[in-house]
Amino acid sequence: MDSIDAALSGVGERLRAVRRGRHRTLADVADATGISVSTLSRLESGQRKPTLELLLPLSSEYAIPLDELVGAPATGDPRVHVRPIRRDGRIILPLSRGATGVMAYKQIIQGRDVPATPQPRAHPGYEWLYVLSGRLRLVLGDRDMILEPGEPAEFDTRTPHWFSAADREPVEILALFDAEGQRVHVSVPGDTIVGTG
Repeated sequence: MDSIDAALSGVGERLRAVRRGRHRTLADVADATGISVSTLSRLESGQRKPTLELLLPLSSEYAIPLDELVGAPATGDPRVHVRPIRRDGRIILPLSRGATGVMAYKQIIQGRDVPATPQPRAHPGYEWLYVLSGRLRLVLGDRDMILEPGEPAEFDTRTPHWFSAADREPVEILALFDAEGQRVHVSVPGDTIVGTG
C-alpha cells in the first residue's frame, strides 16, 4: 500500500508540470475536460485525491498514458505498451515516455471525401512532422501545401497552423513536439546538421 500512496502523492506535481510545460492555464484544461478550475487546482496542489473520473480525461487531454501520469511503478516488462488516443478522426499513438520535454508521437488521420475547412491555431512550441504514408495538407500561416510520403516539415507553432489528410486516403505521420520551442536537428549522412540552433 505504501507504493500506491507514494505514486498518488506525486500526481498533483506531475499534472502541474505537464500543464505548465504545455503552456496551458487551468481554465484551458477545464474547458477541454469539463473538470472545474477549482477541482484542477486542488488536484495539482494535492488537496484533492486523484480518481479515475478525474485522471482519465486528463490522460486523454494531455495524450499521456495513465500509468505515466500517476507514476505507476515499472512492471519489469521492457516493451512499450502504446495506448491509442482517438480524437477528431485521428488516432494518436504517444511514443515518448516523458510528460515534458520533446514529445514523440505517430498520428493516423482519416481521409476525407470533402476537403476540410482549415482552422489554424497557434501556441508556444516547435513541431517536426514526417509523412509516412498518404498525403498531408499543411496550412502554415498564409501557405497551403501538400506533403507527400517521405517529406518532412518543421515549424514554430506560434505561427497559426493546421493539418489534415489531403484527400480520401488516410495519412500517417511521425511528429516531434517541443513545448519549449527547441528546433529538431536531423543528421543527414555525409552532410551537416539541418536547421539552426
